[in-house]
Amino acid sequence: METITLTINGQEVKAPKNSTILEAAKGAGIHIPTLCYHPELCAEGACRLCVVEASGARTLVASCVYPAAEGMIVNTNTPKVRKARKLVIELLLANHPKVCLSCQKSCDCQLQAAAADLGVRNIRFEGAMRKYHPKDSSNPSLVRDLSKCILCGRCIRVCRDVQDMSVYSFAQRGFDTIVSPAFEKDLSGVDCSYCGQCSAVCPTGAIVEKDDTEKVWDAINAEGKIVVVQTAPSVRAALGEEFGMPAGTNVEGKMAAALRKLGFDKVFDTNFGADLTIMEEGYEFIERLTKGGVLPMITSCSPGWVNTIEMQYPELLPHLSTAKSPQGMFGAIVKTYYPKKAGIDPANIISVSVMPCTAKKAEADRPHINSSGFKDIDIVITTRELGRMIREAGIDFPNLKEENFDSPLGSGTGAAVIFGTTGGVMEAALRTAADVLTGQDLKAVDYNAVRGMENIREAELDIAGKKVKVAVVHTLRAAKEILEKLKKGQIDYHFIEIMACPGGCIGGGGQPIPVNLEVKKLRRQALFDIDSANTLRKSHQNPDIQTLYKEYLKQPLSEMSHKLLHTHFHKQDR
Repeated sequence: METITLTINGQEVKAPKNSTILEAAKGAGIHIPTLCYHPELCAEGACRLCVVEASGARTLVASCVYPAAEGMIVNTNTPKVRKARKLVIELLLANHPKVCLSCQKSCDCQLQAAAADLGVRNIRFEGAMRKYHPKDSSNPSLVRDLSKCILCGRCIRVCRDVQDMSVYSFAQRGFDTIVSPAFEKDLSGVDCSYCGQCSAVCPTGAIVEKDDTEKVWDAINAEGKIVVVQTAPSVRAALGEEFGMPAGTNVEGKMAAALRKLGFDKVFDTNFGADLTIMEEGYEFIERLTKGGVLPMITSCSPGWVNTIEMQYPELLPHLSTAKSPQGMFGAIVKTYYPKKAGIDPANIISVSVMPCTAKKAEADRPHINSSGFKDIDIVITTRELGRMIREAGIDFPNLKEENFDSPLGSGTGAAVIFGTTGGVMEAALRTAADVLTGQDLKAVDYNAVRGMENIREAELDIAGKKVKVAVVHTLRAAKEILEKLKKGQIDYHFIEIMACPGGCIGGGGQPIPVNLEVKKLRRQALFDIDSANTLRKSHQNPDIQTLYKEYLKQPLSEMSHKLLHTHFHKQDR
């Protein structure tokens, strides 16, 4: 790799050719504050917080976009630089609501952190503030508060460049500029997938997940109610970050202990629902493959992805698996099979989900998530919300003694836990499909061909003598690329896994911030490590799943399975 040599703050620094000054400084361990910059988005140089002095430049330059050059001399901490940065922060704060103590992003706000780091203690400017815009809380997943927007453009770029949804854009001009959906509509009135990637990159509290923690507290304290909770596979690899633990730390046991301390009556695991999903979705794929059915079959467990195909590609809905997501399947079982087995009235059960995904909140409100005769999932909170609840309860999370999930809906295989990363659903399905088609307990269970972080991965596999072509896709931009080829007859896959979020659930819109490639890789590896250490690595080997079928469902794709665990998707008109 060709490199250049420059000097930053008197230190000789080598950096790859074509690096920006910011990248060169970061590589040398030199911190430059930023706001509009995000490592996984294109740089814009909009906020000017990252300005530095650079030889050859007449004025201060934005280091996130200014190219580093051979022999360049850069200074990042001169009086002129510090004065300029403080001015940027003061101007932003002058037009920002003074509600930091009650803001959902308090202590996790990059504007707040930058002001503290730069020693901004006074705001010299007073005057008019931007026009008032009411909060947009029209949907189940996200809340937008334009008064807290600093016009960094991150939400625009992630929605446009990563997800190809282009929900947001700059509107109006000058002092009245805002970030808004078209015609200043609410999110409930536009083609928003509710994936929450905008909330994951927003540096302030301008876009946040809808906070449902008070609903959970009310449920826990409600007299005569049995409050059960399920936790998604990827949450155990991310929750520790909320308490300063290294990214990718497996906190499964501590999480179970914390949930009990919060007051949940039963602590269950969505891994049970993931194993159940593989039984239904895997057998559905086998039936389509061997008896003739719409191919390629496409997974349906990512609600952001499901929202997108319903809104923008309804003609391709027959390709979707009819299987509900693990959350949806678990919700149906927890209010039918579980109360029968436990001898309790399902009307007294309040079902709570802890998910990495903001779109799961919207999924829980869908009409088909009530096949039990009740609302199958009553409340959904994100990983971030659970972190807030644990802190609110004063629980010393890092020092908790590990505990196990409750039986019988707390068991899961290694196949279930890898649902939390891109390619995991595909790999889990292949493990079961291969055993079913061969009639053997195959020892080779690692399908490395579908592992990786490329946005689209393709593989041709030999499954019981059949050549099966598969694709693994993450991000909605990549999903649309695949769908356009499918419409044109340019692909001949048998099975496609699609996840809305970058990296799958490990990069979900409700996960701890920051969510960057390095963090996602660590979370992903944690899930693979849990899988490798598990004695049961195939969904059909889960003994509690076997008991569920024996006692209640009878067999995959049975009449009862279709009633509780499958659905039909429909065109969304917003």
